[in-house]
Amino acid sequence: MAQDTNLPYNISVFVSTLFVLEFATDKFISHTAKLASLIGVSEGLIALVTAGAEWEELAVVVSALGQGRSSLAMGNVIGAAISNILGAFSLGLLCSRGIEFDRSSRIYSLLTLVVTTLVVPVVYLPHRLVWIVCGGVLIVAFIVYFASIGVAIIKGALIAPEGSDSDSDSEFDDDEDAEREALLSNGTSRPTRRPITHHSVQLVIGVAALSLSAYILSHSAVNITTQLNISDISFGIVILSIATTLPEKLISIVSGYRGHTGILVANCAGSNIFLLSLCCGIVLVTSKGELDRGDVTMWELMVLWVSTLAFTLTVWFGARGGKAIGVVMLMAYVAFIVLEFTVFHGVDV
Repeated sequence: MAQDTNLPYNISVFVSTLFVLEFATDKFISHTAKLASLIGVSEGLIALVTAGAEWEELAVVVSALGQGRSSLAMGNVIGAAISNILGAFSLGLLCSRGIEFDRSSRIYSLLTLVVTTLVVPVVYLPHRLVWIVCGGVLIVAFIVYFASIGVAIIKGALIAPEGSDSDSDSEFDDDEDAEREALLSNGTSRPTRRPITHHSVQLVIGVAALSLSAYILSHSAVNITTQLNISDISFGIVILSIATTLPEKLISIVSGYRGHTGILVANCAGSNIFLLSLCCGIVLVTSKGELDRGDVTMWELMVLWVSTLAFTLTVWFGARGGKAIGVVMLMAYVAFIVLEFTVFHGVDV
């Protein structure tokens, strides 16, 4: 009877959390673009340390490791990295209305390819000393990477031009538009623009809501599927990774539709750099060369590397064929999920 009660409850939690996710996504996109404009830096740079930082994934990984489920943690890391490209980025391409990738986007995509190329052989060849050393290097590399982005944002904020809060930025904030129209209709002069702190706080709220909703989604998804005998690796790579990357998918859809290509690329690149450096580094150091319930296969790692290569080539050369590439990526993701369950890991009976 307890199980009968828990299943409808978990399904209700899962569905209701999607509404929180939608709210958080809209808040994140609007205030990221607005804040980037105000402080005079690229919106992609802001996105790298907000949605591109997979705090919800880190929470899931730490939780799995705390329960002695290192295979689940590693599967989630690899699966989320694949899902960010073949799932989220492809949806952003499909929903876009004309895409042009700038120099920063190309750099982010290339950096993602480099990190992925370095991580894949380490994960495939588990060895206690190698995993401890490489895991530590990945964690340190992430700290340096994250700090460098923070410095770039601070520099941008310090040298932001006085005119960076011009009227052209108003499209990103519906509340300000309504306020302006109300004041003008009453004969009041143009209102003062909201300060950077306002948009920073709103952005933090958006990211917190994204992380919280993804965390709840992942746990409700785990509870819903407890009666299925699925291996930890497959469960982490497919089911858990889909649940925890729902924010990235929504952000990609909205940013692609609104033409914010910097956010679209930074969302994918930043997420995968976060996953394959900090999250993967923690799993490597903690598990010390041995996963508890099965290893990631070469098939899954090759899907990760090939999809990352496709992502990089798309950003560098494939902007004009974005929608067609999005279709191919999405079809490849569906094929990957089917093969994962039917051929490479399947269901334990």
